Amino acid sequence: MDIILVSGRMAKARSYTITGPQLAFVAMLALLAVVSTAVLLNYLSLRYAVANNSPLLQAFLADAQAQESRKAQSYLRDSLNTMASKLGEMQAQLFKLNSVGERVSKLAGFKPQDFMFDATPTPKGGALVTTAPIELSLDDLKFQIDELSKQVDDGSDKFGVLESMMTEAHVRKQLLPTALPVGAGLYSSNFGWRIDPFTGFNAFHEGVDFMGDIGTPIRAAAGGVVITSELHPQYGNMLEIDHGNDLVTRYGHASKRTVKVGDVVLRGSKIGEVGNTGRSTGPHLHFEVRLRGVAQNPARFLQPSS
Repeated sequence: MDIILVSGRMAKARSYTITGPQLAFVAMLALLAVVSTAVLLNYLSLRYAVANNSPLLQAFLADAQAQESRKAQSYLRDSLNTMASKLGEMQAQLFKLNSVGERVSKLAGFKPQDFMFDATPTPKGGALVTTAPIELSLDDLKFQIDELSKQVDDGSDKFGVLESMMTEAHVRKQLLPTALPVGAGLYSSNFGWRIDPFTGFNAFHEGVDFMGDIGTPIRAAAGGVVITSELHPQYGNMLEIDHGNDLVTRYGHASKRTVKVGDVVLRGSKIGEVGNTGRSTGPHLHFEVRLRGVAQNPARFLQPSS
């Protein structure tokens, strides 16, 4: 772009050439000057309005604050409603857990009063009111959360005690002679009075006899410690296992003993094999249960194999 200046003071006209970049720079300077002027005027106007308590400015600020307050209240209300909904879901889940706890405690054979799981909802009712529901406040929600936390802690404690009691019951069951010592489980002679096969006189039989071929495995009726493993003149190859609480099981007439005194055996572990040793008329296992040294009826303990 060429610019020619003509003046009566100049002897001749002067010519200037402006390039594209120079023109763009001048335009930017002009735009910057306009923007700076607008910002300065806006700042001065605000300072004047603040200094003179302009009603228009006060109304504008109040409206802006009101909008921000409404947004915050709406966000808080939405958050409270979401939390209240989650709280309701947690309460429903807790109710289900309490129902499970109540059923498990009953199945485990414990008394209902031992575990007062709150599985039954409080009876409630009434006519349906169509007015707008009252939403939970922050304090109400905090109270509900605190109550739910107490219920969760209480349920956790109850489940912990239930687990301990079930574990203890399981251990006790493992120490009770309830497993059949011979797989077939067929009695050839019951506990009580009978005709002695050797003397022909009435005699008391202190155990039960299980039929079995020689070599049939003999298994521990419960877990315990072997306290006797010997050849007895009456019982032949005899084993005794102490299950604690003064409860002992005796196994007689074995052809072989596979454990020794001091061995710890588990329920169902092989401890010997059926035989015909001692005072016996044929291959079988003589099995006794003794409590504080007194013979008990094994049928009260033994359970048929499933």
